Amino acid sequence: MQPIFRARAACQTRMNRTVWHMLATGASLVLLLALATAARATEVTEAPEAEERIVAHGYSFYGDLSYPPDFEHFRYVNPDAPRGGEISVWAPGTFDSMNPYTRRGRAGRFSWSLYESLLESSGPFGESAPADVYGEYYGLLAHTVEYPPSKDWVIFHMRPEARFSDGTPVTAHDVVFTHNLFLEQGLPSYAEAVGFRVINAEALDDHTVRYTFREGISRRSLIDQVGATPVFSRAWFEATGARLDESRLETSPGSGPYVLDSFEINRRITYRRNPDYWGWHLPNNQGRHNFDVVRVEYFADDTAAFEAFKTGEYTFRQEGNSRQWAVGYDFPAVARGHVVRAEIPDGTPPPATGFVFNLARPMFQDPRVREAISLAFNFEWTNQALQHGLMSQRHSFSQGTRLEAQGLPEGAELGLFESLDAPVAEGILTEPVVRAHESSADRLQDRRNLRRANRLLEEAGWVVGADGRRRNEAGEAMRITLPFSSASSSTLESIIETLVQNMQAMGIDARSQKIDPAQYTLRTRDRDYDMVFDQYISFMDVGTGLLQRFGCEARDDVFNPAGLCSPLVDEVIHRALMAPGPEERDVALRALDRVLRWERFMIPVWYNPNNWVAYWDIFDHPEELPEFAIGALDFWWFDTERHQALRAAGALR
Repeated sequence: MQPIFRARAACQTRMNRTVWHMLATGASLVLLLALATAARATEVTEAPEAEERIVAHGYSFYGDLSYPPDFEHFRYVNPDAPRGGEISVWAPGTFDSMNPYTRRGRAGRFSWSLYESLLESSGPFGESAPADVYGEYYGLLAHTVEYPPSKDWVIFHMRPEARFSDGTPVTAHDVVFTHNLFLEQGLPSYAEAVGFRVINAEALDDHTVRYTFREGISRRSLIDQVGATPVFSRAWFEATGARLDESRLETSPGSGPYVLDSFEINRRITYRRNPDYWGWHLPNNQGRHNFDVVRVEYFADDTAAFEAFKTGEYTFRQEGNSRQWAVGYDFPAVARGHVVRAEIPDGTPPPATGFVFNLARPMFQDPRVREAISLAFNFEWTNQALQHGLMSQRHSFSQGTRLEAQGLPEGAELGLFESLDAPVAEGILTEPVVRAHESSADRLQDRRNLRRANRLLEEAGWVVGADGRRRNEAGEAMRITLPFSSASSSTLESIIETLVQNMQAMGIDARSQKIDPAQYTLRTRDRDYDMVFDQYISFMDVGTGLLQRFGCEARDDVFNPAGLCSPLVDEVIHRALMAPGPEERDVALRALDRVLRWERFMIPVWYNPNNWVAYWDIFDHPEELPEFAIGALDFWWFDTERHQALRAAGALR
């Protein structure tokens, strides 16, 4: 997430979506053989029925894996890192459930951390694993993955030593049970998408599970999706009668390196490293999961949380408030060197964060209205006046990557548009790609942009009357309410107010609405808003998760806060999914970036190429951090001597 938003605005809602996002996101035989010959991780074998099969210790779509079968640990970790100590972070608002998959209530932060999957895609606390490569998955509960070049099916061979925290074995029957549980009680959009693509899941024996995929669909996001689904204990669910979609405080046993230690509703959650964890010997886990305790402290808002950090009530903070980063870290612990501030480069494209239009509202179905209201946001003034000039303007859904659309479509991209069945707006082909507008940094109300916005609104039939209010032909006033969470940062609140002021200057009856986090969660789930500060995923690759966020199948889903549904978007995503090779895939994804920006369903805001972190000087980390993760809760470690020194100095309790 990006600064301000990632830290505060509806953070818990985002955490819940992260869980589902983790659930959701073919090479030729000649290529596969070449990769195997070149000491890659894949080999092709002959099945008894003479069907070619690829057998590997991990999976990537094109078959190339950066780590060999006998790798000892991920390159970026310190395999000799000491274990022990505690790290603590904060979360905003409240929680009333420890079930991360509930559709009701607010789940506690990291409540998904207890569970593992057949293939590892992220650590227990949500960071990429491995964090130095993209789109590669290595065996966790499974030691081997087996599939034909067609990817029509996949077989996972599981580690017989795997155990849940209650000591019971993790079996293929648990895997199949979990798959069916998500189909029966998971999010409807997830169940519909996965149920369509995966036509069968079966346990061949206690430690072998097979998935069969539908014919005639893209092979993308099939093996990696089923491989990355968390695995639950069938025995526990059957014994308790618990449901996946219910809000509950009781947790099912997981198989991961951490277990739930304790919690106090709306105050804190403590996770403890499990000394009896079955997987300490795995190469994936060397140098990782080093803290004995991971603690989450809850606060009503960012202001209270920051004051608590200054006193050492929690010890690691990822800063999201630009004003605070610029001027707030002048307290004594920083001056004495007890608190470290660091800017860590972020190798991923920034999330597509911004002000999202609810396209179900009739007034927002006119693109001229959306463009006009976009002009009410003044990034340049906001950045200088409220964010200390620390931010950059986001334009793209793949900002700064090879997939960012540029200029006019040409070459292969133009050819792709010309081959589509869905209608393509003339402007997509004849106008440069949509970019965020420029505004004056000298004053909040950029008169040039306001004049342009007024013309667009008048063309759309929204005219200013004698009372200064805009109305349509039916006499209905243009009213826009923008709710936001009371746990948001003061900087975000100020930015929302400036947007509202500029909309009011355009004759719109606009207002912001500050509400408590629980109510905000309900409002966003029900899409009960005109506009909302939210985010979509950015992308560096293609997967069916794009359809589950931008596609018509997700029109009514929480992953698609605008309710976007465009036949053109759907077809471009399908072209990317069916691309025969990386070059064709990239062409389609650049076209997707172009089309999404053309739709103007959100006002793009800012991004920061770095992660801002502050922490009490009791931790250490590898000298070179990987590209795709900070790793504080994953592969950092506790420094006992530094901790003792700070305690002796009276800096920490």
